[in-house]
Amino acid sequence: MNNAPNLGEGKIGSLLVKLALPSIVAQLVNLLYNMVDRIYIGHIPKTGDLALTGLGLCFPVLMMVTAFAALIGFGGAPRIAIYMGKGEDEKAEEIMGNCTTAMIITAIVLTIVTEIVGVPILRAFGASASTLPYALSYLRIYVLGTICVLIAVGMNPFITTQGFSQTGMKTVLLGAVCNIVLDPILIFGFHMGVEGAALATIISQGVSAVWVLRFLTGSKTKIRIKRKHLHLRAEVILPVLALGVAPFVMNITESAINVAFNSSLSRYGGDIAVGAMTILASVMQFLFIPAQGLTQGAQPIISFNYGAGNIERVKKTYHLLIRCCLIYTLVFCVVIELFPGVFVRLFNNNSPELIATTTWALRIYMAGAGIFGIQSAIQSTFMALGQAKLSLFIACMRKLILLIPLIYILPNFFTDKVFAVFLSEPVADVLSVIIASALFAMNINKILEKENNKAQKATEESKK
Repeated sequence: MNNAPNLGEGKIGSLLVKLALPSIVAQLVNLLYNMVDRIYIGHIPKTGDLALTGLGLCFPVLMMVTAFAALIGFGGAPRIAIYMGKGEDEKAEEIMGNCTTAMIITAIVLTIVTEIVGVPILRAFGASASTLPYALSYLRIYVLGTICVLIAVGMNPFITTQGFSQTGMKTVLLGAVCNIVLDPILIFGFHMGVEGAALATIISQGVSAVWVLRFLTGSKTKIRIKRKHLHLRAEVILPVLALGVAPFVMNITESAINVAFNSSLSRYGGDIAVGAMTILASVMQFLFIPAQGLTQGAQPIISFNYGAGNIERVKKTYHLLIRCCLIYTLVFCVVIELFPGVFVRLFNNNSPELIATTTWALRIYMAGAGIFGIQSAIQSTFMALGQAKLSLFIACMRKLILLIPLIYILPNFFTDKVFAVFLSEPVADVLSVIIASALFAMNINKILEKENNKAQKATEESKK
């Protein structure tokens, strides 16, 4: 417990580095974790391009599982940080206990449903006769480990939000190392192909899940999972779900976006275009996930100090967060525009047609991503402040309101339909950043002033 920093004291920059650096490392390792399957599968001799496309068709389902982990985990973590800031640790433990039960129930339901409707889902996502066997082979095994994924991904935020960022990083490192070691053994050594990749993933997530549960029930954590708090109570879990709707929508709409991209690209460009989209989505994660690590590092500082009524400290934190996120996304975007082929060849070096298509598409797809760090920081700030509605609107705006319609609208105005589909991404990115920035400027001071007035009123009443 003594290793956890005091979130209400010290320099913001130093504290952000201390919390964010392990989160960034963890997210980068998690990115590698997710990429290893695709890299190995894409390099399978002769069938690598089809197998990679098949795995890409599973991506919406994988994002759906992650979405439910985010619904509970990222909805509950800021709430326990706020209550810890108020000194109400018992209430924080009750929230975490309810989240644990909700996670287990959700995992069971998702496993059953996905096993039943796997084939029609993959066909609806654009699977062809050539790619369906690869997609189905991966999905059938992956969904058996859903409960491991939800515990590992969804409960880890309860570790980092208490200030134990290094322990949270170790959760991801442990799973990533297992996956990196098991992938080549199962895919190539035992000649299991995509089935081996899926099996390596769920074994690795299982190891991470055990690690998370052991820590959250052990003596080193501040807030523990206790049996008396496992019984679901509506008044405890519903506010968690309300706050978690925004990250849930971010992830679930990622699935919807992949479906929209894959269906449109399958129509206009066939399996090669769908395979290119698999690589583009993977490269985009190089942008999103480290930025997410920054926001995860800042979230406990913002939530804790907001709960403690330290408004000036909240302001300093989100200003620094916005600057850091913007600098990162700008630098990354410039690198992508200059060297797109380097990233493409990470995933496939066997198909000249796939490499050529993906290289030019990547420059178009990433053209607006340089300023996306602003939106990421703004949405995370609203979420850390418990502003579920604003955070949810920003999450919906880019993907549901802008991007998905643009995927279907823009091809009507261009001769090159595949180009038009890829162009929808940067157009949506730029518009969403402009709208999110306007909402932030209009609302942030009102939110902080309201909380400051409440804190002053409580102080005055305590003196009476």
